[in-house]
Amino acid sequence: MSAIKNVMKNNFRNMELNEYLSSSLSEAGYGGAEVQKTPIGTKITLFVIRPGLVIGRKGVGIRDLTTRLEQQFNLENAQVSVTEVTKPELNPHIMANRIAQLIERGTAFRRASLWTINTIMGAGAMGVEITISGKLRGERAHFEKHSAGTIPKSGKVAEEVVRSSTNSILTKMGLVGIKLKISLKEETHLDFDLSLEPQPKVETQTDSESESKSQTENQRVPSDSEVKTESKDIINSQVKEIAVNKSET
Repeated sequence: MSAIKNVMKNNFRNMELNEYLSSSLSEAGYGGAEVQKTPIGTKITLFVIRPGLVIGRKGVGIRDLTTRLEQQFNLENAQVSVTEVTKPELNPHIMANRIAQLIERGTAFRRASLWTINTIMGAGAMGVEITISGKLRGERAHFEKHSAGTIPKSGKVAEEVVRSSTNSILTKMGLVGIKLKISLKEETHLDFDLSLEPQPKVETQTDSESESKSQTENQRVPSDSEVKTESKDIINSQVKEIAVNKSET
């Protein structure tokens, strides 16, 4: 088998595995899975909101899930681990499933999308975009897009920051598709850092500045008390001279 066919086969298997896990672990709040092929076997990491429902009592649930995955998808020595999602509002798989559940219960799609946008932005996301397509209000199919914040569309920034997920639900009108994109602030990387350390200030004075400073200090303006004492001394000296002149006459 060529390398291209092997890659296509693995991607198709991962897609079927994701669909199976999303349907079987919907009550536990399935938020995606990572599949890694190791020399020992296949390592599968599940991201859920409630890991206790997946593990089960004394690990019965996770053992049954491991055997089912090995038999249905021909996995060799599957090792399944469960990780709890700390912020489910920033996980596109979980929020897309919530939109599908709200529409299935009879909630209007606009109300469901706006509630989801407010929840995601309140959790600290940089931006969110929701696209709902299908027979939404009549026999003619169309789509509506609701967004808030900033969503990069292309480039390396979009690959690093944006997380997306798709989901579908069958209603009375027909099949409705949901596409959700979330841009995360935590994934943004600055090109450079402008944190500068404060440097000590060094004051340098030239000879001309020092001379001018000494002249200004010598030519300082006298205060009012000094002026008063000088005027008193002058008056006293003049009075003494007048008294001496009178005594001589």
